[in-house]
Amino acid sequence: MGEPCIPLSANAGKLPLAHPVLRAYIAGMLENSRFNPSPGVKDFWSEFRKPQPFRWLILALSSLPLAVMLYWLSGETVYKTPDRPQITYITTFDPDRTEAEIIASNEANQEVKELRAAKRAEVEQKKRDLYKALGAVAGMDVEEIDERGRETRAAEAEARKAELDRLMRRDAEADAASEATDRESTAP
Repeated sequence: MGEPCIPLSANAGKLPLAHPVLRAYIAGMLENSRFNPSPGVKDFWSEFRKPQPFRWLILALSSLPLAVMLYWLSGETVYKTPDRPQITYITTFDPDRTEAEIIASNEANQEVKELRAAKRAEVEQKKRDLYKALGAVAGMDVEEIDERGRETRAAEAEARKAELDRLMRRDAEADAASEATDRESTAP
């Protein structure tokens, strides 16, 4: 049947696949395989051994792209840690403003805000009047539509107010909790 396979420990360095039948089987597989590199290596060696005048130059130039790619891929990129950002708070106001100047600025801004709100309300009322006129010409019941619009606007305003109240309560609760924590931490 053939020679028995010798275990690895008894063979000291030879693999158990060194059995002659297995060796012949693997050699036959490699010869019939398209992935067998030995014919290519033999062909290269036979051509390289021929005395041609530029064989070393051609070998060096053909190895150059691979060497460049390996050099490029083996490079290590090190990024420095970014600098800490410089935080600048509100720069449009003078940091040395007095309390009176701050109050005057807030009152002026509130006045501008109220003027804008009044202008917006005026424009919206003009639009409603135009739509009322258009609806009256088209034969719609403009009073009913206007009443539904008022109810919708009132519901939206109430929802907005409830949301603000909820947020303010949450802020007040958070402030109260932080004050209680401060009191506990400063207590002897």
